[in-house]
Amino acid sequence: MEDLAPDIVRQRLLIEGFFTTDVDEDAIRQYFAQAPQALGLRAYGTPTIFAPGGLGQEQNEGYDAFMPLIDSGISLYVWSGPRFLSVVIFACKRFDTADAIGLTRTYFGMTKIAHQQF
Repeated sequence: MEDLAPDIVRQRLLIEGFFTTDVDEDAIRQYFAQAPQALGLRAYGTPTIFAPGGLGQEQNEGYDAFMPLIDSGISLYVWSGPRFLSVVIFACKRFDTADAIGLTRTYFGMTKIAHQQF
């Protein structure tokens, strides 16, 4: 992808995989409490967490969540049935991708994981 704004620092990381822990709103809040600090990023508010509860297709049931960061944000999408999740970290400050992957893998007890930085 062409870098249209090379003078603006942007780092994006997508982490996906299957999890083993119980994921509910409290677990998501705790992940969002740990992630910014572990990555040297700064949160400025509380996470927004949605659980559409039957409004969409059953196989897509789960959570959509966002944590605002002074340095941009973290989005989390959880499919409860297949126990699959997707995390997107978008930051205007550099962070260690290995730390982000390690934290996410450990916190959610992930058995299979894939990631892509872009």
